[in-house]
Amino acid sequence: MNKKAMIAMSGGIDSSVAAYLAREQGFECAGAMMKLFDNEDIGAGRERACCTLEDADDARSVAESLGIPFFLHNFTDDFRERVIGRFIEAYQDGATPNPCIDCNRYMKFERLFLRARQLGMDYLVTGHYARIESDAASGRYVLKKAMDEVKDQSYVLYAMTQEQLAHTMFPLGGLCKSEVRGIAEKLGFANAKKQESQDICFVQDGGYAKFIEQYTGNTYADGDFVDMDGNVLGRHKGLIRYTIGQRKGLGLALKEPMYVCSKNAEDNTVTLCADSELFSKSLEAGDFNWIACEKAEDTIRVKAKIRYNQKEQWATAEQGSDGTVRIEFDQPQRAIAKGQAVVLYDGDMVVGGGTIVGTT
Repeated sequence: MNKKAMIAMSGGIDSSVAAYLAREQGFECAGAMMKLFDNEDIGAGRERACCTLEDADDARSVAESLGIPFFLHNFTDDFRERVIGRFIEAYQDGATPNPCIDCNRYMKFERLFLRARQLGMDYLVTGHYARIESDAASGRYVLKKAMDEVKDQSYVLYAMTQEQLAHTMFPLGGLCKSEVRGIAEKLGFANAKKQESQDICFVQDGGYAKFIEQYTGNTYADGDFVDMDGNVLGRHKGLIRYTIGQRKGLGLALKEPMYVCSKNAEDNTVTLCADSELFSKSLEAGDFNWIACEKAEDTIRVKAKIRYNQKEQWATAEQGSDGTVRIEFDQPQRAIAKGQAVVLYDGDMVVGGGTIVGTT
């Protein structure tokens, strides 16, 4: 009997080709799309957001062309709590969240993964650009970068557990994007020329503050801009409107360029500094997930990245007794933001990752 695979389909090219490749490998496949929100709830028009009726139609069309069944799973309550709720809470607390990581962690590889297992599926298949391998030496499953480093998505997958890695497949991990698009065009998929969505799916036009105010019905009080010495420089328009490293849009007439270097939710202040003061040599990360090992027994040499598009930087990492991991970079890093992820690499292998809780 063929092994069974649930294909996480979004209506895009990548997941469509992943479905085709899984079927070609002999798996008994079923397409699955997650309904994560109602566009009306987030003030979105049909043409601007993912998870729309059009996306569902595209996914269903591809499934039909491949001769596999297609199902829509309603996870709106979970998404509201585990992704949107965490996103809003982080901004209110002065952090800079990454909801795409939370969506992968809590929705795709927890909620949908569990549904797949409950339905007797052997694997969950997604269109991510990454690779999973079994390491005989350690007896563990390891997560590796995609062969196409431009498209590599290993950074947003660092939270995957050993069980999830054992029952997940990434068919695109060894392909380039151009190859994937070529397969879609050759097969005549209706979405073969579809453009990719780059923004957070539930936030339209990058307006984070506007979304948070509309979604919560709250307004966020003005407060003081201060310098590193606590001197008041002017008034800000609400903590949620600013991100670490921001220079434009401050609304201040300053003698020299200044940047947001920290936000304090307790006293509702935004601290500004010179560019040179944005650099930090080390950080601490919590909620850390080790993949390549059970945990780091000693200080280890790694390369680390503190944002999705950053090139990894040499560093040392050491786990404390409380589970917090301290990472010290060889060279100071600019605009390290609390709430973002730090992911550690050994060559093309993900060692582990966690959430940045502060700099030192």
